[in-house]
Amino acid sequence: MKTSLKGLLLAAALFCVALGGLSCQAQAAEKYVVASDCTWPPFELLDENKQPTGYSVEFLKAVAKAAGFEVENRNIAWDGIFGGVATGQYDIVASSTTITDERKKQFDFSDPYFEIVQAVILPAGKSIKSLKELQGLKVGGQIATTGIFVVRDAKVGADIKEYDDVGLAIQDLVGGRIDAVICDEPVAKYYANKKQDYKGKIQLSLRSQEKEYFGFTIKKGRKDLLEKLNRGIKIVKENGTEAQLIKKWMGD
Repeated sequence: MKTSLKGLLLAAALFCVALGGLSCQAQAAEKYVVASDCTWPPFELLDENKQPTGYSVEFLKAVAKAAGFEVENRNIAWDGIFGGVATGQYDIVASSTTITDERKKQFDFSDPYFEIVQAVILPAGKSIKSLKELQGLKVGGQIATTGIFVVRDAKVGADIKEYDDVGLAIQDLVGGRIDAVICDEPVAKYYANKKQDYKGKIQLSLRSQEKEYFGFTIKKGRKDLLEKLNRGIKIVKENGTEAQLIKKWMGD
């Protein structure tokens, strides 16, 4: 049956009226603002256009696509990132956040999306076999990260120095101003193996035994968002996307 364009438009208009004036356009997917501290490669960093990228950022984008929502990524400093999600400035923190009992008192977490251990970086040619050997040494790490917590809780008598950016700690290590740096193992491997400025100057020396798990962080009580995240994470882990991202970002 042939119908003129004018006739089709009229029919569409009448159909909308019959629905009580509801728009015939599909509803746009809900969009959530995502905060990432882009100083933690290969999980969060800035690309050549100064836009957030990395494993956590791309993983969350895949989760959003799978669960039917959209995300707007912003680069937010670590020291203000949790306050921002608590006050509603951001909906989700995607910033290599380890799920801990203490943090769960203040925030809700998605299901885990990555497993890590802590690693100690030393100058090339030096090594240790346990955290006890950090006694009396100057140990750097990013402020309020689990690496710092691990050294502090071990009570080994290290002189701990906290930095706003783990990259600054690495610079001080190479410059001889501190003796060691502790951070997530993939971050340690990134600086030791992929950063040309540091090739041959630093090495990953010690891995912790205790496993940690990253989760996406949201304000307490946002059950609808939590369900979307967990549904998307399940799909991304099952459909092969997770394996592709690990190969892309975690390869030595």
